[in-house]
Amino acid sequence: MVLIASTIKDVAKYTGLSIATISKYINGGNVREENKKLIDEAIKALDFRVNEIARGLKTNKTATIGVLIPSLENIFLTSIVSRVESILLQYGYSTIICDYRQNKELENQKFDFLMNKFVDGIILVPLGINEDKIKMALEKDVPVILIDRSIKGIDCDVVLVDNLNAAYNAVELLFTKGHRRVGIICGPQDIYTAQERLKGYIRVHEDYQIKIDDALVKYGDYEIQSGMELMNYFLEMENPPTAVFVTNYEMTLGAVMALNSRNISIPNEMSLIGFDNIQLANVVKPKLSIVVQPMQQIGEFAANLLLKRMKGDKSGYPAMLRLKTDIVEGESIKVINSFI
Repeated sequence: MVLIASTIKDVAKYTGLSIATISKYINGGNVREENKKLIDEAIKALDFRVNEIARGLKTNKTATIGVLIPSLENIFLTSIVSRVESILLQYGYSTIICDYRQNKELENQKFDFLMNKFVDGIILVPLGINEDKIKMALEKDVPVILIDRSIKGIDCDVVLVDNLNAAYNAVELLFTKGHRRVGIICGPQDIYTAQERLKGYIRVHEDYQIKIDDALVKYGDYEIQSGMELMNYFLEMENPPTAVFVTNYEMTLGAVMALNSRNISIPNEMSLIGFDNIQLANVVKPKLSIVVQPMQQIGEFAANLLLKRMKGDKSGYPAMLRLKTDIVEGESIKVINSFI
């Protein structure tokens, strides 16, 4: 038996309404409440499904959004993406999620892939994107929302946290506990968030008139292994730091693993403040002090800003939204003699 798909004409015949009214409704327009009920009843009874490809060709809209991130293994990013997807779903949008694996060439390829899929908008965590690709997307009225990182010279909406003050406050907390030799495990030098967090580290040293030992500033790659290796570097120094600030979740996990493998007591032998994951803070014993980013809020702001732009609302464009972080203080910072 061959099943024949129902058409919009079948829905019109079932409801007695015009094709124009039904088309308006299924494309997101407003119709009378009684007509909504009739159309919904017909759609269910006839198992009518919108031909998204045909609708896309006619309206130049596909009801799909592209999300491009550097790693699906990064809990900070996947938490944001999960929130973005749940909000967009409420408005009838499907999401294509692409992982470019910290590879700039793949990032550019995946961006082209999304544009070739005629997505209605893109949410991007940039690494080395060709700026002309973003400009071309914007010229084609495909809004692009950057999250976590901005790009100089691009007029584009950005949603991020106040990374500078996040780092400043974290290191200041260590200073108030009496620490003077504070190591920092940064992210890659060419990434905006890493640059901002290092600026916070430098500024708090300047404000407290504490000289920075360059040997205490190390650059990782936001992965677990680099957190382990750099914490081991600090532990093997002739004059090691008394405390270390680690600037993302994966490297924080690696740093804790390094300390545990050497049976280094937290905080008696090394004080530590980490980043991003409140669950990790509660698992580590003693409880870890941690900088917490508003991941749910970042996702909400990015999704809602994209929805606004896709409606053609350009008010406040380009927007740069900076959200505040919090510090959840645990028991991983030892109080030593303080002169503050």
